Amino acid sequence: MGKGGGCVPSKKRPPAVNSGDAPATVSSPPIAESQTSEAQIVPATKLKILIVFYSMYGHVETLARRMKTGVDGVDGVEAVLYRVPETLPEDVLAQMRAPPKDDEIGEMKEVRDLESADGFLFGFPTRYGAMAGQMKAFFDSTGQLWRDQKLAGKPAGFFVSTGTQGGGQETTAWTAITQLAHHGMLFVPIGYTFGANMFKMDSIRGGTPYGAGVFAGDGTREPSETELALAEHQGKYMAGVVKKLARV
Repeated sequence: MGKGGGCVPSKKRPPAVNSGDAPATVSSPPIAESQTSEAQIVPATKLKILIVFYSMYGHVETLARRMKTGVDGVDGVEAVLYRVPETLPEDVLAQMRAPPKDDEIGEMKEVRDLESADGFLFGFPTRYGAMAGQMKAFFDSTGQLWRDQKLAGKPAGFFVSTGTQGGGQETTAWTAITQLAHHGMLFVPIGYTFGANMFKMDSIRGGTPYGAGVFAGDGTREPSETELALAEHQGKYMAGVVKKLARV
């Protein structure tokens, strides 16, 4: 066959760059970091406050839920609710007319989970001026964390429930401070940061400079809106403290 038979490509025709029918494409240069859209930026992980409590009749749990509202209302911080394990047998709880626990709130079975938190709010009812035995048993189970000082430097606060006005709203929180001291944790009271509501005398109100509180009476009294508002305030206050410590 002669040279004009088409076996040799014409010098005027550009050579093919792909074997298929699709037109050749030109690869784009990599996108500079400055051109990355905001949607591609992964947000920072939120600071976490664990609200760990024991509640027999629901009063402490009600405060805990409202406290979570306060924490979650602060940008960059979130709260997780946990109840501590029950130590009383079912027949005793039935005799005490304790309502069933809400399965919506998980039980803290692994104390090692405390290590991942940035702060804590511990709630418990009063038993003879001190924390309930269920909460004490929980603190007693943190021995390995104490040995390794895994919780040292972490802030924590308390909220309580008592049956009567003179039943230990302050002493329950005050005697619980020893648990934090041995762990090297930082006790964060609310003081009088709740403002004018801390000075009202026109109605029954639980709560002290140590933390939020509720009067349960014989178990039938529900927390007042002032008591709940104080719990929400404590949640916000603790969230603010955790944020400040995180910036140090």
